[in-house]
Amino acid sequence: MGRAFEFRKARKMKRWAAMSKAFTRIGKDIVMAVKEGGPDPDANSRLRAVIQNAKAVNMPKDNIERAIKRASDKSLGDYKEVLFEGYGPHGIAILIETATDNNTRTVANIRSYFNKCDGSLGTSGSVEFMFDHTCNFRIPAEGIDPEELELEMIDFGAEEVFVDDDGILIYAPFESFGAIQKELENRGIEILSSGFERIPQVTKPLSEEEAADVEKLLEKIEEDDDVQNVYHTMEEN
Repeated sequence: MGRAFEFRKARKMKRWAAMSKAFTRIGKDIVMAVKEGGPDPDANSRLRAVIQNAKAVNMPKDNIERAIKRASDKSLGDYKEVLFEGYGPHGIAILIETATDNNTRTVANIRSYFNKCDGSLGTSGSVEFMFDHTCNFRIPAEGIDPEELELEMIDFGAEEVFVDDDGILIYAPFESFGAIQKELENRGIEILSSGFERIPQVTKPLSEEEAADVEKLLEKIEEDDDVQNVYHTMEEN
């Protein structure tokens, strides 16, 4: 198994841990997708992907439809995707994806978390290069040979295909998302969920006490309403 498999395994129990936080994140994703490509999922591939993810975290249909309707309101402000980079305690690189309607507030909050936990907010590009930007798709395993699928999907950019308890996962570089989504849809293969992740190229082992220092900072960041995803180079135990 490759790095994507190990990364997914380590993060599985942490991602989307709080249901209310998951719904907030999905709601922002819906707003950004609708603002970008309109409210019709059939004509908006990004919105189709977000709706699949909403269903994957059991977001009620009424909530999804309400969010799409809200996002269609031209008076509603848009969210801007902003990436923050920095170093936590013990030299751990941290990459933060945010969706914000007030960048001044978000910058101030993120900086304060780093300052309070012996970290430092960096400049653009200071740690992003340490992570591979990937896309992923989860599809049902029933009736599909993962090895055969991997061979076929290589032409569309897939780099890693593996099976876990919830289906088959396909990993590819960020820029291959559209091609793989289109091919799966053309084949009539149901996409259970999809998304993007940043996989650290190298991770750093820490002692239990050092890891606790980093976790304290990560928890503060993850609790912020503007934060969508947090990635780091600390080795997961």
